[in-house]
Amino acid sequence: MARSLPTDSVGIVTPEKLHFDQPLALDCGRSLPAHDLVYETYGTLNASRSNAILICHALSGDHHAAGYHSAEDRKPGWWDKCIGPGKAIDTNRFFVVCPNNIGGCKGSTGPASINPETGRYYGPDFPVVTVRDWVRSQARLADALGIEQWAAVAGGSLGGMQVMQWAIDYSERVRHALVIAAAPRLSAQNIAFNEIARQAIMSDPDFRDGYYLEHNVSPRRGLALARMLGHVTYLSEASMRAKFGRDLREGKLSFGYDVEFEVESYLRYQGHSFVDRFDANTYLLMTKALDYFDPAQDTNGDLAAAFRDSHSRFLVLSFSSDWRFAPARSREIVKALMDADRRVTYAEISSSLGHDDFLMPIPDYVRILGTYLDRVAREVGAHD
Repeated sequence: MARSLPTDSVGIVTPEKLHFDQPLALDCGRSLPAHDLVYETYGTLNASRSNAILICHALSGDHHAAGYHSAEDRKPGWWDKCIGPGKAIDTNRFFVVCPNNIGGCKGSTGPASINPETGRYYGPDFPVVTVRDWVRSQARLADALGIEQWAAVAGGSLGGMQVMQWAIDYSERVRHALVIAAAPRLSAQNIAFNEIARQAIMSDPDFRDGYYLEHNVSPRRGLALARMLGHVTYLSEASMRAKFGRDLREGKLSFGYDVEFEVESYLRYQGHSFVDRFDANTYLLMTKALDYFDPAQDTNGDLAAAFRDSHSRFLVLSFSSDWRFAPARSREIVKALMDADRRVTYAEISSSLGHDDFLMPIPDYVRILGTYLDRVAREVGAHD
């Protein structure tokens, strides 16, 4: 007997796929001759097509942002705590769209897809993509869905970077830009974390120069290490201390190199579970997209100038315990928007978990997000 789903859930959802035959030009100078884009939708598009919200996923995210794929699923989509009937992103009022970006590994064309020109896996031959490339492909998705303007584009972390790019490149198509736990560009420290993760993957003997799928292997050890490193940076020191401290699994030291501390066990679990659901080449691509993001590059390093022609209105949110994308980085975005004379609302949420707080139902966070979007709903006539 199937279990009953929560009443505030969007319920059972089925991913959809669109195929695009026209070439997609990429920042790297190459193009994709054709590509697939997988996405999910929640809620109903109103008659005036004014109530659509685009959700941009972060590094390890995908199109499954809310609901369940079957009644047997134990875990909902990655932002289910905020998307659903009566939630902050209220599907009773909004039509919500979340795609899996090109280069991903959950159905959209990426390194694990077959290259139609060779009949082999793309593997390392898949072109390096940028945040701007993703936004171009998302604009095509909007065209295909008949959405001329998004009521809002929202995303956290790498998703927030996509939001900024939307507001710069297609501001006439974005009424509100919701930038959450993001940064205007990566710091040297963050680029360093990403490089260590990539080296962990590429140093795995099973990486096979990126052609591992052709050899029916996977660089599992390297990808697990990359995930372990990344996961540590998503958590605050205080939250790790509270959750694990220096607790020993067996209550005593074993004087060896196997798992002794609870935190070691937790990280190994995170690493090993990740390799079963993610592709190593996609991880390399996503971290490079993070590294390359710098919207001020085209305006001689002047972020305010990059935003100056944007007509979007902004909500920028940060979290006090987030040290990877610290509040100071969000305030850089806010200052640039104010210098550009753009309309912006900013809040720093008191938190404890770290970067992953943007996924959590923190009361102040949910309230601010919901209040802002309530105003958006009234503005666009979300009940039409």
